[in-house]
Amino acid sequence: MLAKLTSKNQLTLPKSILSDFEGAEYFDVTGENGCIVLTPVRITRAGAVRAKLAELGLSGTDVADAVAWARQ
Repeated sequence: MLAKLTSKNQLTLPKSILSDFEGAEYFDVTGENGCIVLTPVRITRAGAVRAKLAELGLSGTDVADAVAWARQ
């Protein structure tokens, strides 16, 4: 099957291929031995929150303290 690369670097994947990956919205893209490899990944809100907390340098204790403060 062919997939054409558009001028905006987009590919449309064939339905017959994607039917094996129902519900997948995101794919990890890597290049291996001259091939493009797409691996479906599931992104969760919790993962995004953990990544943001790590980026900000906040610990679990910081979050617990903030929740305790907000509940006062």
